Amino acid sequence: MSRYFTEDHEWIDVDGATGTVGISDYAQGQLGDIVFVDVPAEGRTLAKGDEAAVVESVKAASDVYSPVGGTVIEGNPALADQPDLVNSDPEGEGWFFKLTLADPSEVEALMDEAAYAEFVAKL
Repeated sequence: MSRYFTEDHEWIDVDGATGTVGISDYAQGQLGDIVFVDVPAEGRTLAKGDEAAVVESVKAASDVYSPVGGTVIEGNPALADQPDLVNSDPEGEGWFFKLTLADPSEVEALMDEAAYAEFVAKL
């Protein structure tokens, strides 16, 4: 499995033709305490860069963008009752949605973990 990041602080774990998407630890730290998450519906088709989900914290509401194009196969059902999973485990159990990649080569334009760490260090 490979993990990639966007400049908008989303991550995607790619396993074959399936991607799991969430927000980075950096992003959740900037947002503060997460109080609500709205994940995309199963079957929704997303293009790279589309608004896919909404995350609300005590500080602000933010859109979560799809790092690649594809079709949503699952939203994280746990986030409806436990949005704070995004705070406690943003790059694990706090994932937002899974999708089937329309074009797996789109991940080549994303940052790997080392490049993302360098990107965040400059912010």
